[in-house]
Amino acid sequence: MTTLIEPPTRKTVPLNSLELEVTAGCQLKCTHCLSESSPQGTHGTMTPADWHAVVTDAAALGIPQIQLIGGEPTMYPHWIQLTDLALSLGLRVEIYSNLFQVRPQWWDVFQRDGVTLGTSYYSNDPDEHDTITGKPGSYLRTRFNIQQAVSRGIPIRAGIVDVIDGQHVAEARAELTAMGVTRINTDRVRAVGRAALPDQTPSVDELCGRCGRGRAAVLPNGDLALCVLSRFMPCANVLETPLADILGSPEWTAAVESIPSRTHAMCTPDDSSDCDPASTEACDPAY
Repeated sequence: MTTLIEPPTRKTVPLNSLELEVTAGCQLKCTHCLSESSPQGTHGTMTPADWHAVVTDAAALGIPQIQLIGGEPTMYPHWIQLTDLALSLGLRVEIYSNLFQVRPQWWDVFQRDGVTLGTSYYSNDPDEHDTITGKPGSYLRTRFNIQQAVSRGIPIRAGIVDVIDGQHVAEARAELTAMGVTRINTDRVRAVGRAALPDQTPSVDELCGRCGRGRAAVLPNGDLALCVLSRFMPCANVLETPLADILGSPEWTAAVESIPSRTHAMCTPDDSSDCDPASTEACDPAY
């Protein structure tokens, strides 16, 4: 008698999105960047093979979406290969880009089924926007590429972070709406990374309260955090422990439960600069 061996059951975890911070390199140097990325930022210690394994593990765990973030993810040499891999495994991909530079051939990638764009926008005043990003001309370039994305029918969302006193936040939202962007969120700046004072220790009070509940983040050194904002309290490292073992561990559960819960209305995680996603399916009530 022949015995049929059933394939292993795919283990699932309660995550809707996995953020992959593939680089700390960025053309900009935003005053509030939580990852403190800059043109001098590196790609970290994760190799292309390491990221390949993480994406493959995410698919096996039933995580439906990855986000490529940074820094500026398109500065990572293998971001298109990671996008190809994720799509081939049935995952959705969001590329969270500052849209400062878009090479012509990248539009074809952005227009693929299953790919969406995210970006940050700060003001309808070019000087104010550029002061926040630390890069002259960033307003004009980002605005132009947002218009390009909308005209090409590419799904795009934008996050506005209130960084400086008197910032033209409402005007930035109105300008995005006029360009055809329909998904826009705003948030205050969070005291993490470059936004923290020199003697300020990051605190869970800066988090939205739902970190780890629906999402997680892999940092350039392999650390797994509840989200990119909670980078100061990593749970483990994917270079040392498989993703599935971390997400199913008592340590992960304890980390999630250590975050003070907030009311639903307070969960507004547009806590981003060009260095990280403004919101995710797990936390954005209007997603």
